[in-house]
Amino acid sequence: MMPNSQPTFRALADPTRRDILRHLAGQDMTIAEVAQNFDMTRAAVKKHLTVLSDGGLITVRAQGREKINAINKQGFAPVFDWLSYFDQFWDDKLADLKSAIEKDHSND
Repeated sequence: MMPNSQPTFRALADPTRRDILRHLAGQDMTIAEVAQNFDMTRAAVKKHLTVLSDGGLITVRAQGREKINAINKQGFAPVFDWLSYFDQFWDDKLADLKSAIEKDHSND
C-alpha cells in the first residue's frame, strides 16, 4: 500500500463523501450542484469536497467563477492496491482448500 494513502481512506470513511462520489461518477458538478443532492449547507458540502480532494479522489478545476468537481480515477489506486492484496489472499486460501478436498477425496 502506498505510504500516503491515509487521506484516501479517511475520505472514503464517511458515508456522505461516498454518496458525493456516486453523484460525481455520473457527471462533473459545481459545489452548488452537489449541495442540491444533500440536506446540508453549501459550506458543509465544500468541506466534504475538500476532504475528497485532499484524498486524491476528486479534482477541482476552475471554469469561470465556478469550481468544477470531478472524479479522479487514478486517486482510487491505493484502494485497489489494498483490496487486491486480500483478493490474492483469498485466492490462495481457496486454492489450498480445493487441494485439501481433492487430496481427501483421492484417499477414499
